Amino acid sequence: MLIPSIDLMGGRIVQLVQGEKLRLAFDDFEYWIERFSDYPLVQLIDLDAAMRKGDNRLLIERITRRLPCQIGGGVRTPEQARALLEMGAKRVIFGSVLFRADAASPVDVDAASGIADAIGSEAFVASIDTKGGKVAIRGWQEQTTVSPLQALRSLEPYCGAFLYTHVDTEGTMIGFPFDMAESLRAATSRKLIVAGGIREQDEIDRLHAIGVDAVAGMAVYSGHLPA
Repeated sequence: MLIPSIDLMGGRIVQLVQGEKLRLAFDDFEYWIERFSDYPLVQLIDLDAAMRKGDNRLLIERITRRLPCQIGGGVRTPEQARALLEMGAKRVIFGSVLFRADAASPVDVDAASGIADAIGSEAFVASIDTKGGKVAIRGWQEQTTVSPLQALRSLEPYCGAFLYTHVDTEGTMIGFPFDMAESLRAATSRKLIVAGGIREQDEIDRLHAIGVDAVAGMAVYSGHLPA
């Protein structure tokens, strides 16, 4: 299944390359809301909140009223997650709060357990974003020592779904590393969603065949994938 992504920064819909270089920006929200209205799920990410540079809460409220969304970006507490669920979010994505830069104990399973207890595992999406083979946190600006498979195994008891983003190919449309999708799929029974470099329908079909959903942004907004 294709999950289109709406990434928000500075009050606009944007697409970044590898989380850093701005490639596309739009402010015609009604157009994209209408384009995505038939999808069973849309991914809505507040990049400003993820980078601790403010937030786009009013836009999130506006979009969530109209589209079925899983929402992430700077969500750090169960209370924030509850507020998003009350707003209409279907699921909430947690990322940086699940990890520490501490090499001795890089995955915070206590935080994951607390989130699961507060909102239920089915509403909890654990985000595993990797850069150079290790989990990256705080808007992909800091590196941890944990591998994606280590993170997945540690968090599986608590979440209902995983969102894996391959930062090295994010926004590039050079293709998602299919072998990584296969490795992750073999390691978990949870829902699995991947992102980073998706460029064509054939990739989405291959991922769907092994039980993996695909998030795409750049390929949708640039017209390579129909929305």
